[in-house]
Amino acid sequence: MRVITQLSTGGPEVLELGERDIPEPLPTEIRVRVAAAGVNPVDWKTRAGAGMAAVLGPPPFTVGWDVAGTVDAVGAGVTRFSVGDAVFGMPWFPRQAGAYAEFVTGPSRHFAHRPAGLSEVEAAGLPLAGLTAWQCLVDIAAVEPGQRVLVHAAAGGVGHLAVQIAKARGAYVIGTASAGKHHLLHDLGIDEAIDYRAEAFEKAIEPVDLVLDLIGGDVAVRSLDVLHPDGRLICLPSAAATDALAAAAERGFRATAMLVEPDGDDLEELAHLVEDRRLRVLVAETFPLERASHAHRAGELGRTAGKLVLTV
Repeated sequence: MRVITQLSTGGPEVLELGERDIPEPLPTEIRVRVAAAGVNPVDWKTRAGAGMAAVLGPPPFTVGWDVAGTVDAVGAGVTRFSVGDAVFGMPWFPRQAGAYAEFVTGPSRHFAHRPAGLSEVEAAGLPLAGLTAWQCLVDIAAVEPGQRVLVHAAAGGVGHLAVQIAKARGAYVIGTASAGKHHLLHDLGIDEAIDYRAEAFEKAIEPVDLVLDLIGGDVAVRSLDVLHPDGRLICLPSAAATDALAAAAERGFRATAMLVEPDGDDLEELAHLVEDRRLRVLVAETFPLERASHAHRAGELGRTAGKLVLTV
């Protein structure tokens, strides 16, 4: 099978097209013929030697965790899926899944059935970003109707999904993004969009119950100024959360660093939102598998609204 691999860490140019044997599913695993693979910040950070590189170990390795495709084979003990089922998932994270490939194997419970209203390309953009947003808003914060939620980088891969999930749970949602992306956010149902380039968000926003910070650095620390006393700050990426967590503890706020986990049940919840037309996956651009390096370059520019996806 074709696969994207790398023999060293470094820039996008280290990604190269190679060949590897098609994997066989172990008991409780499925094999998926990959139609599309999502591209996430953790992918290019890992490629460069940060992100999950320490988990994967030294190269060669294959990055990528988001997949959508068709079940090609099932291991002993699998009851949730049959050959031919359309699925999407985020297997093995943070261990190697090797999603930038024609076939992927993983535990059946790291996948979910792809809803009919979601294309393979859209489904490939949903697992990691969608699970991150869901686990922050639902599992950690338990967002309730009427609460005020601030999402930083609201037009990004995680952000645009978080906006919709928070709205689906009845929250009043505020998001920061450049002015050119505000039309997209209003189309997704956001209540307030703040142009972070034109004004300091902490001066423009009334107190909120939850801040979902998808940027890090001083943005997370400044976000404490808009939190209710009993509010919560959730910081991603978790590696950049140290200063914010310390500042929150100093001021008596609740703050949490978060790393997403595979969860087939949560994927099913996301699929239900798609079926109910309360969740859309915005795909900014697609690239064929052999142009994975171009997808990484596009992602590292930091200007993407929605998701980048490889087609296989």
